[in-house]
Amino acid sequence: MSTTISSNLQQPCLKDRSNTGRAKRSGFGWSSSNWSGYAISGKKGAYSCISGEWIVPFIKPSRKPTYSSAWIGIDGFRNSSLIQTGTGHEYVNGSPRYYAWWEILPEAETVIPLPVTPGDHMQAVIQQINRTKWSITLRNLTQKWKFKTVQKYSGPQTSAEWILEAPQVDGEITRLARLSPTRFILCRVNGRNPKLKLLNGGIMIQDNITVSYPSSPNRCGNGFVVKQPYPKTRPLVYSRSPIFL
Repeated sequence: MSTTISSNLQQPCLKDRSNTGRAKRSGFGWSSSNWSGYAISGKKGAYSCISGEWIVPFIKPSRKPTYSSAWIGIDGFRNSSLIQTGTGHEYVNGSPRYYAWWEILPEAETVIPLPVTPGDHMQAVIQQINRTKWSITLRNLTQKWKFKTVQKYSGPQTSAEWILEAPQVDGEITRLARLSPTRFILCRVNGRNPKLKLLNGGIMIQDNITVSYPSSPNRCGNGFVVKQPYPKTRPLVYSRSPIFL
């Protein structure tokens, strides 16, 4: 694997308090410079298991390096802890790259050395085993492989999320790659349907431009699609410098 891939780091949600009202007027509950998708939050210890499936998006060519990740995780929405697993999609040195990974902050992502291609159907489960041990399972249903690891994690368990992210590379949040729509399905938390609502959704804004946003949840409340606006689309909300909430 290249050093570009191994240097990637997913980050907690970088939110902007000043945009909360404007985001809600657009129908969504939050805006961020690095996340878009759906996140739910609760009291300490509220979430001990999350699962979901997604279709690996196709990354479009770009002149400069661009990056993206699709993942599920626990924590990171209103704190700096995070346990997660997903797929990476980047366009670097004139070539697309697709790969699988898992990560527990503050460590950088660990690449899973198994094949990933656009259109693959991924399935992920993160589950608490006991007070400090968690299992992370990622399957590629299309290419018929399974990866599982057991790791220590002690975060507050106050949020659960299904996200498309612009990751951090070499210390900076990247420009989100141009992608085909990213579909998340069969989202579950603590073994149940999360019954997602539009207010649980968030849009990604970079340089005052909306770069990705989720659709409304499906009728069951357990699936959605993250899309990107056409070029030169006016932003849904305006973003200032992001801060941790």
